Amino acid sequence: MSKDNFVESTETLKKTVPLMIKHKVPTTPTNYALWYTYATQQCPELNLAIDQQIESMSHCTPTLCDNLYQEHLANQTDKGMAQLKQSLTAMMQELSHSMSDTLSETETFQGALDKTFAKLESAEKEGLSITDTMVLVRELIRESSQIRLSTGSLKNQLTNAQQEITALREALNESQKAANEDAVTQLLNRRAFERDIQGYERNNIPYSLIILDIDKFKEFNDNYGHLLGDQVLKIVANCLSTFCQENAQVYRFGGEEFIIIQPNKSLSFARQQAETLRRTIEKISVLDKKTGQRINSATASFGIAEHQAKETYDQVIERADSYLNKAKQLGRNRVLPLN
Repeated sequence: MSKDNFVESTETLKKTVPLMIKHKVPTTPTNYALWYTYATQQCPELNLAIDQQIESMSHCTPTLCDNLYQEHLANQTDKGMAQLKQSLTAMMQELSHSMSDTLSETETFQGALDKTFAKLESAEKEGLSITDTMVLVRELIRESSQIRLSTGSLKNQLTNAQQEITALREALNESQKAANEDAVTQLLNRRAFERDIQGYERNNIPYSLIILDIDKFKEFNDNYGHLLGDQVLKIVANCLSTFCQENAQVYRFGGEEFIIIQPNKSLSFARQQAETLRRTIEKISVLDKKTGQRINSATASFGIAEHQAKETYDQVIERADSYLNKAKQLGRNRVLPLN
């Protein structure tokens, strides 16, 4: 590195770190790369996105920082990681199936050999062959015995390999769980929510929460199947994503439950938005491709809470969740509190 480049990098460092401290951005390698690029003004689109976020909310959420890094700075290797994981998962599943088939064929082959050995041994005992033929038969038995040992060893090797593949698949699943995105709905997941809500709390940004739960979703799955249930989840998720504006962010909180953060919004505003969502969801119509039947029975119940002074986000969630439970007890498909 030349002296000029070293001096320039040092000056950029002096700008980057105070910016991250000012906006309370965790000093992770990706965040540093993001804000270093921001300080150098090398990527106008990145600077515009960060400036807009700071103007509207005074800070960047951890999830937004991750997304901006992936969009503007990640190299092809980084961007291909998700696809690589998917391809590796598919490959392991295919290989696992192949090994299962091979194991089955090996067992069948071993069974056939055992039957053949029994017949040959019986033939030998009954003296049905001449002496020279029996010499050949004995040799065949010895060779076949070796084959049986080999196939048994192969079976053990395949079993061990299959166990390794299972362990790899489980590790890969754990890695995918650690990501920010829910696999079914493509919404941000609970991990992303917890990171973001902690950021609101650290920065003392007021917010309201909307928690919603699809009514009688277990019965829906039991009656129509999990594939159609997933379709309903995706449609509801799309409705929520389309609805979220002015920095509102939706997350899949778990199962059929979703949660929306509305920064700088009051309880009355959040309630109005939840009521609009409730009416939208009850109009959802899903086609069951197996039966050709159209299902119009999707509804959702809502609980709303606004963050109060000196209150933790866990307490806000607990209050919103209690209103959600009351809404279900009172007949579902409603928003609480009423005012």
